Amino acid sequence: MPLAKPTSRNPWAWVTTLYFAEGIPYVVVMTVSVIMYKRLGISNTDIALYTSWLYLPWVIKPLWSPVVELFRTKRFWIVAMQLIIGAALAAVAFTIPIPAFFQYTLAIFWLMAFSSATHDIAADGFYMLGLPEHQQAAFVGVRSTFYRFSMITGQGLLVVVAGQLETRFRDSAVEAGQLEAHLQGSIQMAWAITFGILAALFLLFFIYHKFILPYPVSDAPAVREPGRSPMAEALRIFALFFKKKYIVPTIAFLLLYRFAEAQLVKLVSPFLLDSREVGGLGLTTSEVGIVYGTVGIIALTLGGLLGGFVVSRHGLKTWLWPMVFIIHTPDLAFVYLSQTMPENFFIINCAVALEQFGYGFGFTAYMMYMILVSAGEHKTAHYAICTGFMALGMMIPGMFSGAVQEWLGYQGFFLWVILSTIPGFLVAALVKIPAGFGKKAQA
Repeated sequence: MPLAKPTSRNPWAWVTTLYFAEGIPYVVVMTVSVIMYKRLGISNTDIALYTSWLYLPWVIKPLWSPVVELFRTKRFWIVAMQLIIGAALAAVAFTIPIPAFFQYTLAIFWLMAFSSATHDIAADGFYMLGLPEHQQAAFVGVRSTFYRFSMITGQGLLVVVAGQLETRFRDSAVEAGQLEAHLQGSIQMAWAITFGILAALFLLFFIYHKFILPYPVSDAPAVREPGRSPMAEALRIFALFFKKKYIVPTIAFLLLYRFAEAQLVKLVSPFLLDSREVGGLGLTTSEVGIVYGTVGIIALTLGGLLGGFVVSRHGLKTWLWPMVFIIHTPDLAFVYLSQTMPENFFIINCAVALEQFGYGFGFTAYMMYMILVSAGEHKTAHYAICTGFMALGMMIPGMFSGAVQEWLGYQGFFLWVILSTIPGFLVAALVKIPAGFGKKAQA
């Protein structure tokens, strides 16, 4: 007699690894690719424009989120997408050394982005199906933490590894007297190996989650009315979202709450990597992996943990405005860095950590608001629609951020970022939060 499939497991056994796995492809497509392309000689304008277009799968994922809800289980989609993402990471590793690497890797990143967006739909739906509301609120900080751990791994540890490999291959080229001829090839080989490591890591995720993820009773294809086609049902689910109360301020909040951060995030790595002659801080690849990918992400994680804790204790309504201020005002840290251009590595780390802590704390309000908006029937599809607007809010400002930076320089750009925080304050005043939402029920 076959063993019964477990309908639940300790959340620590799967929420942690699921969101660690969810973060890897996103951080690779959105951040690691920026660092890689910068090291391979692509301009800030092209980097910001083309990598911002990679947000598109997350923007339009609501269009196929009903498919995830109507066919198979969320568990099936999670496992299948992890296998595809692993294959895409391996493909990037193989295409980096070829002459037309920019075009080929962008195409593969598109495939990875679509697979990652589909994985997000299923994972977020699985999270809401597998945990009661009070645990969802309590584990917002936990899932954010492990999502941030994936960022430390992706844009921290692995960027440091790539930087160390760059140095090793460069030193080998120097010893062979072929520095100029082989410098580019050394950088390409370093990043190819880095992506090979990522591919192996994702294969492990695929195997682990295939056996560890529980089988919630509610994880089943959505039931549609007799005689209604899947397409008609998908359109109905999609339309129901736009019939929600206060939908206009909801969409405005989703699009504009991070208007400033959407521009800042695209230029942080180029700013840290660019030489001091052009207004950057002139850090090495490994140093960027430490500052932005490790210290910064740890601060981001601590901010997210604290944000999830205070919301679960007092509710989102109480903490909304403190979070609005705390997510935006630390952007001044980059004004300081661009104006003073400190050489002290500790000071640079502190400034980045301050900004990232504020972002992690304030982003909790955004995550909880998406859970609030998507509550009710078809929460998986409706949460995906929310994240689609979230991605659009990051994509459009990010697309023009590189051109703005090259026009204003880094000093002027970070001042512009401060002005760009104003829409975030305005839209926060428009949203309605029920009293007690997100607060853990008292025993």
